[in-house]
Amino acid sequence: MRATYGAVAAVLVAISGQIAMAEDGAQMILMPGAASVQWQPGPASLPKGTQLVVLAGDPGKPGPFVLRVKFPPNTMVAPHTHATAENLTVLTGDFYHEMGETLDKAHGDLMQPGGFVYLPANMPHSVWTADTESIVQVTGTGPFGLNYVNPADDPSKGG
Repeated sequence: MRATYGAVAAVLVAISGQIAMAEDGAQMILMPGAASVQWQPGPASLPKGTQLVVLAGDPGKPGPFVLRVKFPPNTMVAPHTHATAENLTVLTGDFYHEMGETLDKAHGDLMQPGGFVYLPANMPHSVWTADTESIVQVTGTGPFGLNYVNPADDPSKGG
C-alpha cells in the first residue's frame, strides 16, 4: 500500500506551472483557483473514479504531506484504518463520515464544506458521498496508507 501512494505521489510531483522555489529553497505552491489542480486517478485501494492530487510532501515516505481527494457521487470507502493520524477537511460537497469497524449509513455524520475530523492512528472509520461530488483535503504524516478492516472490501483486491 505504501508503494501505491509513493508511486502516485511521484507522478503528481510533476504539477507543471504550480510549484515555485522560494528564496530559502522551500517549495511554495501557487494555485490561483481549483481549476489549476491537475487531478490524477486515485490508487487502486480507493474506489474507481476517485481522483487525487498531492500538494505537498510524499504520503508514501516519512514526513508531513497534504493531499486532496475528489470523490464522485455515490462513492463509499468501506471501514478502514491508517497507520498514522489523519486530518480531514471537507472543501466541497456533502461528505459523510462514520467511526467504527462496521458501516451503517443511518448513523454517519454529514460533513459539509469546512467540516473537519481528526482521526488518531488506527481509528476505524468509513466515508461516503451521496448525490454530490466531494473534495476533501487530507493532511498527516507519512508513510500513510489505507488498511481495510475487511480485506475483501479493498478494491485493489477485486472486492
